[in-house]
Amino acid sequence: MNPDTHEQHRLGPLLVLLLQGVLYRAADTTLWQALIDLQGRVRDYCGTLGLDVIVDEAEGYAYLRQRPVAPGEPEIPRLIARRQLSYPVSLILVLLRKKLAEFDAMAGETRLIMSREQIVDAVRLFLPDTANEARLLDRMDTHINKVTELGFLHRLRGQEHQFEVRRILKSFVDAQWLSDFEQRLAQYGAHAGAVESDA
Repeated sequence: MNPDTHEQHRLGPLLVLLLQGVLYRAADTTLWQALIDLQGRVRDYCGTLGLDVIVDEAEGYAYLRQRPVAPGEPEIPRLIARRQLSYPVSLILVLLRKKLAEFDAMAGETRLIMSREQIVDAVRLFLPDTANEARLLDRMDTHINKVTELGFLHRLRGQEHQFEVRRILKSFVDAQWLSDFEQRLAQYGAHAGAVESDA
């Protein structure tokens, strides 16, 4: 097999996986090495689709992000859909991001593992009190499943209620996003307090 053909065989599966979602070094070391070796070609190809390739070698993940349209450039139809997140899902993401920052500051393990109960307890402080615990847990399971589906939590094999917080969350929930959400959270808290005092 000549070098060009070999490169094509490595490039195809790599591009397909990136277009489907996130590539984790730990999940597929062969494709990760292909990305490192062929990064220039991957960037060129994805650039024609209006996509930027985001590679975090330190954390071991890569993904595609829609490139903003520059003034005067023709607009390319969106390939990567925007997702509108509900308040509880956004809240879980912010709280997980803060836990990840605290975890990194302690500089111990590299994987942050959290139980369903830990996630529920962290979120409970920001939700209205309810007497129906079963209903709350059902709703929380729905929200946790959504966060897992988005790729920010990974359910541990054989441990249904244990999750690894994926480090790509640091890229998605940046300082600006945190700041904006915390302002909304403060407004929400003030509104909830006003409603209680009127009751």
